Amino acid sequence: MKMATNDLQAAQSDLIVGIDLGTTNSLVAIVDAHGPRVLGDDDAQVMPSVVRVERDGSFVVGQAAADRMVELPERTINSVKRLMGRSIRDAQGDLAYLGYQVVEGEHDTARVRIETDDGERVYAPQELSAVILRELKQRAESALGHPVEKAVVTVPAYFDDAQRQATRDAGRLAGLEVVRIVNEPTAAALAYGIGTRGEGQSQTIAVYDLGGGTFDISILRLVPGESEGETDFFQVLSTAGDTHLGGDDVDHMLVKMFTGEIADQLGLDAAQPMDSFDASTRRALVGFARAIKHKLSEDDSAQIAIDLGNGKSYARTITRDEFETMIADWVQRSLDACSRAKRDAKKANGNEPVQIDSVVMVGGSTRIPLVRERVGAFFGVEPYTALDPDRVVAMGAAMQASIIARARSGKGSSSLLVDVIPLSLGIETAGGAMAKLIMRNSSVPARAVERFSTSVDGQVNVKIHVVQGEREMVEDGRSLGVFDLRGIPPMPAGVPKLVVEFLVDANGVLRVSAVEERSGKRAQIQIVPNHGLSRDEVDRIEQESFTHAKEDMNRHRVVDLITNSKLDIKWISERFERYGQLLEADEYKAVESALKTMREFVAKAEQDWQSVDPNAMYASKTALDESSVRLQEIGITQSLKDDQNNTA
Repeated sequence: MKMATNDLQAAQSDLIVGIDLGTTNSLVAIVDAHGPRVLGDDDAQVMPSVVRVERDGSFVVGQAAADRMVELPERTINSVKRLMGRSIRDAQGDLAYLGYQVVEGEHDTARVRIETDDGERVYAPQELSAVILRELKQRAESALGHPVEKAVVTVPAYFDDAQRQATRDAGRLAGLEVVRIVNEPTAAALAYGIGTRGEGQSQTIAVYDLGGGTFDISILRLVPGESEGETDFFQVLSTAGDTHLGGDDVDHMLVKMFTGEIADQLGLDAAQPMDSFDASTRRALVGFARAIKHKLSEDDSAQIAIDLGNGKSYARTITRDEFETMIADWVQRSLDACSRAKRDAKKANGNEPVQIDSVVMVGGSTRIPLVRERVGAFFGVEPYTALDPDRVVAMGAAMQASIIARARSGKGSSSLLVDVIPLSLGIETAGGAMAKLIMRNSSVPARAVERFSTSVDGQVNVKIHVVQGEREMVEDGRSLGVFDLRGIPPMPAGVPKLVVEFLVDANGVLRVSAVEERSGKRAQIQIVPNHGLSRDEVDRIEQESFTHAKEDMNRHRVVDLITNSKLDIKWISERFERYGQLLEADEYKAVESALKTMREFVAKAEQDWQSVDPNAMYASKTALDESSVRLQEIGITQSLKDDQNNTA
């Protein structure tokens, strides 16, 4: 039986996808008749959050971009989420480990600078995140067979207003209406369901979310409906975390150890060993570090071996005990945040201690055995790890999207989600003090009204400075925005009656208004933080995205393959000519054959893009990349030799 056209169109228009926009990986998911599921092929559901900017200004996204990160570090943007809504000063600690150039934009913003054929181009982090979101949107449309226009997007619970606004901007630039921003731990709790349905008992859940770049801990109370079909109530009691704590930090610790020991062997500057290596070498070492981290999550030891040239080599066996000693303080930082979350949950529970019934582990970094061991000991509960920690947030986002879609269509909902504000919101008062109107861990939506007056006789304008943070002085918080209430009749100090109202919607987006009651003068602002995009920038980039979206997708894929393959051929050919004689006979023949096949594909595609099978061309490109791994190792060795020679 076919669905009527109108019903089909209505179903498509009601569809809202769930997106996990991660630091390391990103995913898109939906809820259908079989429950939540991640979209994409089984081996490609998890998409690396990596974008490469080509010389012509086009983008390569996902695994294809990640595969060339070591070779093209200056053009490959990874971990862009770490730059979202942050100033250049905030991001300073990350820059040594990024192969691309980060520069200062307007209002001290962090921007990415790339050289293109048309000259230098500067990208906002939101613009690059939009490229990732656009790829996820296209992936969903391909899987579903119809347009996708709405999404629920997850963010770390401790993302501040600037970072949340930046995420909304990225969604808009990708052609998506972001109907709700949901905290990642809250989404994870939705996905797990915690096994309480049918038991009729409430549970208190700790969601420990340790990803590649951020850490969140949220404590939630789940009150199931009294009977089947009745609303489940999810209340977030507290949240804490660190937007600068994740698995990337472990990679950096290992790289620091590698570079320090290599520098000592080669007589390089041991104080600043990273400065002794070029970007390509640093990225290669990060790749080695990541592989060792994964190995030590399963085995008791791991090895690294690099030929340094001139008869020197760097070989290292790292035991799990040594690794766990190295990361102990890193794990403790997450537990310190857990302590804060427990204290705040106690306050939300009428100052009664909160008993944790279940601990949910989310994020790839929770696969590290020491993390699971220490978290279990801290909460006194064996962590629950039944679902893939990489996929659970996207599945939870899809569930929240389904709840919203059902509510909009009048079909009701089976869950009610009450999230919280991560940091207190207020305004600056006389002397630079912060008057808090909405306290952290307040449920959203939230509203607060406070009355103030003037401090100077005859004052006709009042500057309203909106601040976020937990300290008492404005200078210790984060400025979100400033607006003026003008035209107040001159009156003695203390006489004007200023009413300031804060409204935080379900997405955590803040709107502030002020009115002087005697005169009726009014002003308001929707906070667009200094570290976000201006409206003009958003409009410009959005218009550019519309034009890009109209391109034929099949042709775009072939063009991308041509560009990427040409770079592969150039890089591999150069190294093959220089180092081919160092390869074994079978290695030499494999590279030679793969180069020949790839050149034929490129020549044919350039003549007529419709004459080639994109899948076959991609398979050939993959075969070439795999056959040339040894050449990459030799290239790294040569780079180290050059560093040594330059130092000598």
